[in-house]
Order: sequence, then C-alpha cells, then structure tokens
Amino acid sequence: MNILITGGAGFIGSHVVRRFVKNYPDYKVYNLDKLTYAGNLENLKDIDKLSNYKFIKGDIVDEEFINSLFKRIDFDGVIHLAAESHVDRSIEDPLAFVRTNVIGTVNILNAAKNSWINNFKGKLFYHVSTDEVYGSLGNEGLFTEETSYDPNSPYSASKASSDHFVRAYGETYGLPFVISNCSNNYGPYHFPEKLIPLFINNIIEKKSLPVYGDGKYTRDWLFVEDHARAIDLVFHKGKNHETYNIGGFNEWQNINLVKLLCLVMDKKLNRTQGESEKLITYVKDRPGHDLRYAIDASKINKHLGWKPSVTFEEGLEKTVDWYLSNSEWLNHITSGDYKEYYKKMYS
Repeated sequence: MNILITGGAGFIGSHVVRRFVKNYPDYKVYNLDKLTYAGNLENLKDIDKLSNYKFIKGDIVDEEFINSLFKRIDFDGVIHLAAESHVDRSIEDPLAFVRTNVIGTVNILNAAKNSWINNFKGKLFYHVSTDEVYGSLGNEGLFTEETSYDPNSPYSASKASSDHFVRAYGETYGLPFVISNCSNNYGPYHFPEKLIPLFINNIIEKKSLPVYGDGKYTRDWLFVEDHARAIDLVFHKGKNHETYNIGGFNEWQNINLVKLLCLVMDKKLNRTQGESEKLITYVKDRPGHDLRYAIDASKINKHLGWKPSVTFEEGLEKTVDWYLSNSEWLNHITSGDYKEYYKKMYS
C-alpha cells in the first residue's frame, strides 16, 4: 500500500508516520509537509533512512502540486493531518486558517476523488479533526459523535468547515472516508507554543507561566502515542463514512494542570517544592475562549477496542522526562535552528 500522511513532520503527524513506518514495513509511507514553524524533520530522524519512508516537501494549498502528486503516485490511503492549529494564531490571522484548513483540505479531497473515481475499492480518505468543532460545554455533559457543531474561534470554524467538506465528498461522490475528532494532545515533539511544552520550557528557564483568565478552563488531555494508536485502528478497522471521537478520559482545569506540572518539574530539576508554582501569572483572557471540552470516547472503545494506555499523571511524567532528555531538540526549536536540518538533509 502507498499511504500519504499530510502534516507528517508536525507533532501528531510525526508520531503517526513513525508508527506506520515501523509497524507496516510492507507499506510505502509518504510524508507530505510544508515545513512551516511547526513542521520539523528532526522529529523523524530515527526513521528517515528507512526504505519504506519518503519525505515530500509541499504545500496542500498548491492545487497544481497536489494534483501532480496524485497523478505521479497511486495512493491507496490518505491520512490528512496537515492543519494550522493554534487558536491564538487564528485570532491574529483567520485567512491563513481558511487557506490551509479549508482550501488545502478541498485540494486533497479533489485529488483523491479524481484519482480514485473509477474504483474506490480499497481506498480511504482519513480526516483528522478536533473536539473544538463542537464548541463549549458547561459543567456537565460530553461531546459525542452526534453533538451539533458550534465552533467559537476561527481555528475551530475552519476545522468544522473541512469536516463538512469531507462528509460532502462522501455523500456527493461516494468517496470512502472516516473522520476522528480528538481532544488536546500532549507528549514528545510538541512545538513549544502549546501549554504543556511552553510551560516546561519556561519552568526550565525560570520564566513566567501565563495562565488565561482565572485558569478554570477545562480540557480533556490525550497522550499523543495513544492518539497515534487510535488513528492506526480507525484507518484499518473503522467503518466507512463513520466518525470516531478520541479522548483521554482526563479532564483537567488549566490551573490544576499547571500546578501538577510545576510539582513534577520541581522534582525532576531538584528544586524546592513550590518554586516553579511561584512563576504562575494570570493574564488577560483569550477572546471566544471555550469553557470546557470533554470527549465521550465510548464508541471507539466499544467498536474498535481502543482506550488510553496511560493516565494523565503517567503521560505527563513521560513527557517531562522526554523534554529534559532532549534539550538539544528543544533548543533547536526555540532558536529556529531546526530549519538547518532540512537544508542539511534535503537541499
């Protein structure tokens, strides 16, 4: 099988690429990534010489490039992860999210549809989305696959639109597809603009830890390797035209998460307990900030047998250990030196 994974140099994508390359040696895995600030080939140094792996630099917004790629390679499956994903960036530049998340997705859909239209058998378009398309929950309840969409940020609106296009191509053209909507991911190789890696880096450097509002915003946290395992299951065993919610069964208020992270970091860095917590600073709230996300992952558990392999406390400790053991990677990311790896390997 020829598998195209878009956004495969990013945080979640690199874990998915690594899993497919290592677990399925008979597959040829093509990693398509534009290598923006969040795409880093250093994430995949351990597999980049393997014979069943190939990196392709390209932009999903470039329609001509995408069409030529599908004409050149007969892909059996697409796992579409490439996306702009940071809410704060979407507030600053909504059109960038429209271009990548909506137009880019439609370009991939068109290319897949045109390539497969005469025979959809054995083909699959897998679209990876987010729980943020569902909007905000109150203190009770969970997002299910039947929850109505109610996006509140330009990011979540762009992802909701891309979800709708995938379903529309399934209904209109018969394109085989599955969609998954996941909760907040955390783990190794996470670009340090998101909460956990940002705060790990700030604690190391003894910088302030900026917490939005009162810190009581609640998220469901999913260890990234568990997410990659779920994607593997959905790709191989998911039912055509179905949606699967993937959650970690780990709801945490932001402030409680940050305080736990401070405790773990103080222990790992041999600092006085409570030293890192003094770095917490409350800052002006983000516009349109959703109060709570929480995923009901019972469908994927019941139908595919998936469940998280670690608790949040276990996963957080693994994550901290990885960052502390990979200071060179973190330094390259925060300094921008990771871009030199691409020049060295592929120029």
